[in-house]
Amino acid sequence: MLDKNGIATRIAQEVQDGQYVNLGIGIPTLVANHIPNGMNVEFQSENGILGMGPFPFEGSEDADLINAGKQTITALPGAVYFDSATSFAMIRGRHVQLTVLGAMEVSSTGDIANWKIPGKMVKGMGGAMDLVASADNIVVAMMHTNRAGESKLLPQCSLPLTGVACVKRVVTNLAVIDIKDGAFHLVERAPGVSVEDIKSATAGKLIIPDSVPEMNL
Repeated sequence: MLDKNGIATRIAQEVQDGQYVNLGIGIPTLVANHIPNGMNVEFQSENGILGMGPFPFEGSEDADLINAGKQTITALPGAVYFDSATSFAMIRGRHVQLTVLGAMEVSSTGDIANWKIPGKMVKGMGGAMDLVASADNIVVAMMHTNRAGESKLLPQCSLPLTGVACVKRVVTNLAVIDIKDGAFHLVERAPGVSVEDIKSATAGKLIIPDSVPEMNL
């Protein structure tokens, strides 16, 4: 199965040259590290930067240059900075062509829960609800199961929803899965992972084709 960087490597294959892409907090932030040389991608962070680069090397961090998750980042030549109003105008105006988000749960109808666990302290939903309401192409990056070994791909989300019927593809440490027609559709499996492994880790309805290729990483 994949680690977090493996998931980010596979999601980088979803990114197309010339796209404007928003990277959410967590695993999605790693995607910028795995874009092929020569590909022109404008990464946007909702706290007000367009032209975000990969994470800095240790010792070269700039504490004033951070992403929405308060991690230090780099800025590519030509990067621009702006206020939250401008950032969310980009998002709500549908100027971001691909959104990569983490999630705690995803349902087989494309619902996503990624902002709150009842009973635990939370500062707010951040920009997640704006992103899922405005984006046409949402890819979720997450582990297939939680720390208790329970599936995070469910018939229905049990946690408070961030968005309804908005997720089109999920990339986990086990598989690439598309969501359509009220079911999860298995597209690829991680190296060394069997179809049975994926099936047993998926609580929602899973459609399995006759042949499931391994991811090409």
